[in-house]
Amino acid sequence: MQNLDRDVVIVGAGPSGLTAARELKKAGLSVAVLEARGRVGGRTWTDTIDGAMLEIGGQWVSPDQEALMELLGELGLEMYSRYRDGESVYIGADGTRTRYTGDSFPVGDTTKAEMDKLIGILDGLAAEIGPTEPWAHPKARELDTISFHHWLRANSDDEEACNNIGLFIAGGMLTKPAHAFSALQAVLMAASAGSFSHLTDEDFILDKRVIGGMQQVSLRIAAELGDDVVLNSPVRTINWDDNNVTVVSEQATVNARFVIMAVPPNLYSRVSFNPPLPRRQHQMHQHQSLGLVIKVHAVYSTPFWREDGLSGTGFGAGALVQEVYDNTNHGDTRGTLVGFVSDEKADAVFELSAEDRKKSILESIAGFLGEKALDAEVYYESDWGSEEWTRGAYASSYDLGGLHRYGKDQHASVGPIYWSSSDLAAEGYQHVDGAVRMGQKTAARIVAANDRVLVGS
Repeated sequence: MQNLDRDVVIVGAGPSGLTAARELKKAGLSVAVLEARGRVGGRTWTDTIDGAMLEIGGQWVSPDQEALMELLGELGLEMYSRYRDGESVYIGADGTRTRYTGDSFPVGDTTKAEMDKLIGILDGLAAEIGPTEPWAHPKARELDTISFHHWLRANSDDEEACNNIGLFIAGGMLTKPAHAFSALQAVLMAASAGSFSHLTDEDFILDKRVIGGMQQVSLRIAAELGDDVVLNSPVRTINWDDNNVTVVSEQATVNARFVIMAVPPNLYSRVSFNPPLPRRQHQMHQHQSLGLVIKVHAVYSTPFWREDGLSGTGFGAGALVQEVYDNTNHGDTRGTLVGFVSDEKADAVFELSAEDRKKSILESIAGFLGEKALDAEVYYESDWGSEEWTRGAYASSYDLGGLHRYGKDQHASVGPIYWSSSDLAAEGYQHVDGAVRMGQKTAARIVAANDRVLVGS
């Protein structure tokens, strides 16, 4: 057991915690980073499975993610564009498979008009409300007390249009059924990406990848920090008063002036706080939860879909795999597909045996790209819901009514305790970019607080 004295102790060695540590050290403060897992990276994880490099966690970079791109540059990491040449595939409400090009799904004129109308309304709300303080807007309560499912149907009677628009938020981002979160939460998701239109544009939101994998962000920062990162060290207790903290983990006890909880809110309760956190924190944390998604990886000897003039992109709100993309690694002659099975659909296939689940999922992918999709050489399911130190994906969101009720307090420090994760970000919410932004902001707040203490002393 190590006994360490530091200015700041960070709980969690994902991109947010490691970015905070990096910024704090630049400012001259000493740090220790305690990580429960045997690796750094949090919800980013690049691993080799059966000889294939897979992005098990977060991986994409979009053009608005300036904080992440700047950090990639500082760390000497390069990006490459996701493959997108050729036609995409849409599976309609009646199961019809249609090849198409362009930004719009190949739906009937009425459905297209309704989708465009809903996108326009959501773009307007995202611009009006913004990502920084959605809970403070005059429409916050109104939008937060109606589910996104019912909000869509209050604004359109076209069921296919509602399901397609719901797909971009429910299945594609929050990974919860649209009846489980509010319209305000959906607007925040859109505003955090710049607009709802950005969420409907896979060429924007899934633009680039990091050569060698996104986990390298954390690996390279951890290499800079050296022995200040302690792995296999779940934090069990935080003893605190207004001036100091003692953080007790399985490998180290750290005495510090400040502590950063750089883990998702659903994990705060894994730590015993002494004294207990205030009532407001206890209540707020119980209204935040992660969604559920299976990220499916299928590797083939060649990217066979390209030979057929397909991009590898497919959408189907009613399909088991609602989204599929070409996820081939940079410079790889093999082809890799990634697909997503979200929320209630994930519940359903987890009832199956592993063999039957694989069969069902590959059959769904084959519905987009053809029978060759059944013959994967490598098949792997990223199941973050079963991972002890995450327990879901991709990020936490509030239950119905929770965002306007608690949002204003989610960043509030409690004495020397600060909160930092992509789950709490404005711009870049639930993305690596948001984790980086939160790490930077939290470090800056602590530097300012430390300077006030020094001036006061």
